[in-house]
Amino acid sequence: VQLQASGGGLVQAGDSLRLSCAASERTNSILGMGWFRQAPGKEREPVAAIGWNIESTCYVGSVSGRFTISRDNRENTVYLQMNSLKPEDTAVYFCAKALDIRSLQSCPMNHREFGYWGQGTQVTVSS
Repeated sequence: VQLQASGGGLVQAGDSLRLSCAASERTNSILGMGWFRQAPGKEREPVAAIGWNIESTCYVGSVSGRFTISRDNRENTVYLQMNSLKPEDTAVYFCAKALDIRSLQSCPMNHREFGYWGQGTQVTVSS
């Protein structure tokens, strides 16, 4: 399975963006999906995660209340609605697939428990 993130761009502080991540093929093996981000010179950090067949979401504190993760099981696509964007949200955003159901039990998520990383999409927020 390959994951492709899209929807990034250059916006101003306070604007919104919606990221999408689609699996390259239909699969019944998805347990959950997560969004991570990496800013220049920084380590990859978790953003949000969602269970695929369970009602479970996770948000890191810095995005809670501003970002919303959702999914379309039929299309094997996960979305990240980002509102009230801030310059500190600037990063490359990646989506990844949970490798085990236990991957969703940690909030924030551990990126080592996710795999099948896509190429990422750049989000740049100007002040």
